[in-house]
Amino acid sequence: MNTLSTSEQATIARIGETPVLALTERWAAINSGTRNLSGLAAVAGELADAFAVLPGTLVLADPAPAETVLADGSVAALDHGRHLHLAVRPDAPVQMLLTGHMDTVFPADHPFQALRWQEDGSLSGPGVADMKGGLAVMLAALSAIEASPLAARIGYEVLIGSDEETGSFSSAPLIARAARGKVAALTYEPALPDGTLAGARGGTGNFSIVVRGRSAHAGRNPDDGRNAVLAAAAVALRLAEARSPRLSVNPARIEGGGPNNVVPNLAILRVNFRPADLGEIERARAHIDATVSATAAAHDVAISVHGGFNRPPKPIDAGAARLFGVVKQAGADLGLDIAWRDTGGVCDGNNIAACGVPVVDTMGVRGGAIHSDREFLIPDSLTERAALSALTILRIAEKGSL
Repeated sequence: MNTLSTSEQATIARIGETPVLALTERWAAINSGTRNLSGLAAVAGELADAFAVLPGTLVLADPAPAETVLADGSVAALDHGRHLHLAVRPDAPVQMLLTGHMDTVFPADHPFQALRWQEDGSLSGPGVADMKGGLAVMLAALSAIEASPLAARIGYEVLIGSDEETGSFSSAPLIARAARGKVAALTYEPALPDGTLAGARGGTGNFSIVVRGRSAHAGRNPDDGRNAVLAAAAVALRLAEARSPRLSVNPARIEGGGPNNVVPNLAILRVNFRPADLGEIERARAHIDATVSATAAAHDVAISVHGGFNRPPKPIDAGAARLFGVVKQAGADLGLDIAWRDTGGVCDGNNIAACGVPVVDTMGVRGGAIHSDREFLIPDSLTERAALSALTILRIAEKGSL
């Protein structure tokens, strides 16, 4: 740390004042699967208490309306938990956005609920890396920043959503509003175990395609029926024809049907698209429209399409490259070798980049096996990554830009 200024060293030294490991364990012990509204409320309360040490205005914001297609083909409102939003010094000359999420992929009845220390010294548990540990990293970094002489120069918004794991449908409007006017953003998804960050990301789109046919007796008068399952399968096969190296198409599930002696009159196709760029989104949309029109006509069924491309691709443009450069240099000055590589995963970083704001979205802990019952974090990375964030924020504040 010989390349750090005296002021920077003093700020980094304050990282240890936040009990990052204890907070991570406390938050991860509370189940907060996206659909577990009571668990999310409990975690949101804990986070509100913890982040209240920072100045500014903190609220638990109501989720935006969101919908889902049920198994009977009807559309229903989908409930979500509240989102934590903190605004600090909105009139400061340098404005940043820091985001994370409080939800996990583990529902309340999932068998993976307990924290366990592993023989290699890592901590295993639901959400320890993705991203309860990342939230502790964010809090430690900001708490240290508040004691810095540069604190008055920088304002920031913190947004911790309750629905990132299912697409951020109820938090996306809040993300877009919070991103306005920001010079840069940091998001606290976990880095890889070796510290590698995510670079460019593809986008994603999720669709529920509802096919309505006509029932008939499968033996007496099958030709009077219009088989919705058969039509849904035809849609799936035709959609898959759009696959390319830059567009993944995954027809994941067909729901519907019933007794073997009844021609099914309802089927729902759930399908995911992963476009590498905006051009692929347009190509996918055109292919969906053409597929639906042709299949509806060929099978004499009614087809409705629900959903959309909720996370645009995140390229590494000039602004993102400059922000990565700031992070890399900060890491080097802390003795860390910061590298990044492209990934097929998506997160709120996609939404932020779509607003024109440079973002590094894997500023959280080093960890791995996320979304599985082997999820783990490397405890030493809690303070390590908090120092990386604090130094990055300090240098952006000092320069006033990227």
